[in-house]
Amino acid sequence: MAPPPSDPARTAPFAERPGADGLTLAAVGAGALGSAALIGWAVGDWRLGAGMAALVIAGATLVWLFGRLHPSIPEEVVIADWALVRAAADAAGAAVAITDRAGRLVCASDMFGRWFPGLETPPGLPVDEAVVERLTAAGRSAWRDGAGAAAPFRHDGGAIGVDVQRAGAAEDHLVWRFSRSAGAHDLAGQARVLVGGEGGQRLGDAGVMAVIVDGEGRILAANPAFATRAERRADASLTGADFVPLLTADRGGSIRFAREGAQGVPLRMIQVPLGVEEGATLLLLIDDPAGGGANAGAASGHIQTLLTMLPMGLALADRDGRFLFFNEAFVQAAGIDPASPPLYPGDLVVREDKAAVADAVHRFASGRALSGDVAVRLAHLPDEPVALTIAGARSLGDAAVLLSLKDSSEESRLKRQVAQATKMQAVGQLAGGVAHDFNNVLTAIIGHCDLMLMRHTPGDSDYDDIQQIKANSNRAASLTRQLLAFSRQQTLRPQTLQLPDTISEVSNLLKRLLGETVTLVVKHGRDLGPVRADPGQLEQVIVNLAVNARDAMLPRGGGTLTIQTFAVSAAEVRRMATDMLPVADYTAFSVADTGTGIPPEILPKIFEPFFTTKEVGKGTGLGLSTVYGIVKQSGGSIFADSRPGQGTEFVIYLPVHRVEAGGDARQAPRQRLGELWGSGTVLLVEDEEMVRSVTERALARHGYTVLTAENGEEALEILDRGDPIDLLISDVVMPAMDGPTLVNHARRRMPDLPILFMSGYAEEQLRRSIDIANVGFLAKPFSMQQLAEATRERLGA
Repeated sequence: MAPPPSDPARTAPFAERPGADGLTLAAVGAGALGSAALIGWAVGDWRLGAGMAALVIAGATLVWLFGRLHPSIPEEVVIADWALVRAAADAAGAAVAITDRAGRLVCASDMFGRWFPGLETPPGLPVDEAVVERLTAAGRSAWRDGAGAAAPFRHDGGAIGVDVQRAGAAEDHLVWRFSRSAGAHDLAGQARVLVGGEGGQRLGDAGVMAVIVDGEGRILAANPAFATRAERRADASLTGADFVPLLTADRGGSIRFAREGAQGVPLRMIQVPLGVEEGATLLLLIDDPAGGGANAGAASGHIQTLLTMLPMGLALADRDGRFLFFNEAFVQAAGIDPASPPLYPGDLVVREDKAAVADAVHRFASGRALSGDVAVRLAHLPDEPVALTIAGARSLGDAAVLLSLKDSSEESRLKRQVAQATKMQAVGQLAGGVAHDFNNVLTAIIGHCDLMLMRHTPGDSDYDDIQQIKANSNRAASLTRQLLAFSRQQTLRPQTLQLPDTISEVSNLLKRLLGETVTLVVKHGRDLGPVRADPGQLEQVIVNLAVNARDAMLPRGGGTLTIQTFAVSAAEVRRMATDMLPVADYTAFSVADTGTGIPPEILPKIFEPFFTTKEVGKGTGLGLSTVYGIVKQSGGSIFADSRPGQGTEFVIYLPVHRVEAGGDARQAPRQRLGELWGSGTVLLVEDEEMVRSVTERALARHGYTVLTAENGEEALEILDRGDPIDLLISDVVMPAMDGPTLVNHARRRMPDLPILFMSGYAEEQLRRSIDIANVGFLAKPFSMQQLAEATRERLGA
């Protein structure tokens, strides 16, 4: 809005205003003489009065001379009218606070005072410290960029959003605006938007006055028709006002507007409980000249029209409990079949809840005009309790009860997903921790087997037993790798590759695994982008899915396994409208079989570790959990779709990897070293005694001088002795001082010291958390040959 035109007489310099010289001096002289007479009369001393008059005239003369010498200094001083600002904020019904550059609160609206009693200064509000930090960050952004915002926070039973803007002529103030966040199921927020907007205007055109009142009797929103009748003017803002004083009731129970008095038209008032934390209620008022008699049927028709417009599930029932009307939102929330609508509210719920619903409807229909909630289980969703709000209705003709039901299916689905994700995360953390500790045990077992094999040759009586122990240990190590894959802590060697090439390489193996009764069909799409994944782990994903498909088709004597690759663009993902798949370009492949399928009650559990429907001894329950972990660790997503008797299809989406210019699409494999013997001094740091012992013996047998330390502090003492150290081999996770902290201290003493980390956790995860250059990594469990190769590689580097 453009500023109003300025008045020259108000903005011109003092010395340049017309008539300023003569008029001002004359006014000052007259005032001085009058003041002298008054003072002389009051104190009885005319000399004192004359002296005061002389001082006034001298001061006025100095001001006049100053204005003459500085004609460009304007008289106007810009002073913010905070009372006007506050009145504007209150009229808008907003919770607004204004702070200055020094962080002082200079103005606040009434709604801000109600939300935050005591008028605390933002960001120092009476909320959690984390919320204060977010508000402080939003304020800094506003000072820096002109605007800032903070995520909604919970306060006083609701969610509040914050917007901050820098404002003022000198941009030396911050305007904090707090607003209630209306979620997808915030009925009060939706109703406030409806009543306060165009919907409220349409209700007024239909003769319906609407107002929303909170639990304390304050008005949250009102349509213009109500404001006009209550305040006698259409532009009245009633937000925040008390509702009760606007109405009056006579001895007969008739309700009228207080301004209209006993001569006013009686009102019929309908109460619609919104069922939210702040206790908001929607009140609908209709003129009732006949006092609820002749026009009751017409009013009921208006109410049904209104209920059809509201975005909440509402229904009307008579005194006998029979349905008279329900809107479309109620049909969806209750799962009603339009072809066979129910007769009674009890027909919507399970058998155990029918009596409670019928009793509540009868009680509210025949008693006082009250409301209440009844926890019920709907017939089409027996496992999800919902709240059915029942309110007594009056003066609506045959209607005696108003029922409200919220569609909570989406909310219930999100709750189940969050619970499942939380459970899977907890199981993954447990699996990762167990696998890490078990890897230490397997490292000692495999290491001692390798040491024993150095003293035995094929043909010895103990050679085959040792080999069997080592083979079983390697099998246990593969199980730990599956656990780590499920918890996304497995060590991956990602490469840029094409899915058709990987599937072609594993096709021959699949044909042998599937057998003669299963036909393998491979189809490839066009315009497939490259993906970045570990080719070995990706092959394991395909093999695990294929083996499960084969087992599902065996009861039918065989079938067809189809593997198909295809491209999915970001536009197609956006059209899917799913929150489970981020919008991006994907290269996907599906694995579909014609087997028996997966029952719906089992489908949500298939990716859980150790869950299997196979017989004992025919499956560990880690196949699909491993697939899930590998796909997620590779940045992709996996979905399963199955119908009993029609087969199962798994679809894996892997994000397209953009290869930088000049980059090699494939990584060259690491060269294996043929010579394992070496020389030099190695400092070995390991808190597990069994791992430290076997590693020390293995390094000594390969020609190295080994110094051992049980923890980081002991290792630093060895370094301080000044002994020449050629290589530092350290565990990552140790008590007191971990491996990265030890290496940082060691590099200060010996900047060029080679480092080799060994750990049971994933290398990628450790490298992201360890910001140390020029270090090697050895994953547990490892054999003595792998240890010797890694040692030689680090010493050579």
